[in-house]
Amino acid sequence: MKRTLISAATLLLCVSAAAALAAPGTVLRDEKIYGQPSSSAAVAGSVAKGASVNILAKEGGWLRVTAGKTTGWIRLLSVRAGEGSLGGTGVGDVVGAATTRSDPSRVVAVAGLRGLNDEELKQAKFNAGELAQLDTWVVTVSQAKTFASQASLAAVSVPALPEPKPAKAPSSWESN
Repeated sequence: MKRTLISAATLLLCVSAAAALAAPGTVLRDEKIYGQPSSSAAVAGSVAKGASVNILAKEGGWLRVTAGKTTGWIRLLSVRAGEGSLGGTGVGDVVGAATTRSDPSRVVAVAGLRGLNDEELKQAKFNAGELAQLDTWVVTVSQAKTFASQASLAAVSVPALPEPKPAKAPSSWESN
């Protein structure tokens, strides 16, 4: 009896600790909850815009959440982390949820280029062969129009950029 009571107390403690680790969130639009962090996974349920969820974990662009009795995965950008209604500014709320450090369920987004560094760029040299390869990919105006019409694209007139202004005329002392 005593052993059962200790096991039950331990289980209760673990469940309440897991609930305490969950972060609150608000769903930003009607969304499906998936069984796995993939849009091709089986749908476990759905949640309406404005519903409250508990964020349990993050994996890639997905959050593991509980909504009522349903637990599953929802897209990261469909949930605003934190408590409250949808009275915020929309995109700013999503960006705030994705970039704040104070909550481990939130993401820090970083953009950049991979594979380029200053030294490689400084050592870059002209390559006539690569330039010739680019010339082989040129299409005619007729080919471009055919492609555009097949893709139901419409022509748009864009004004040309203004001509660059010449640099200030050199002063008389620079010509000496």
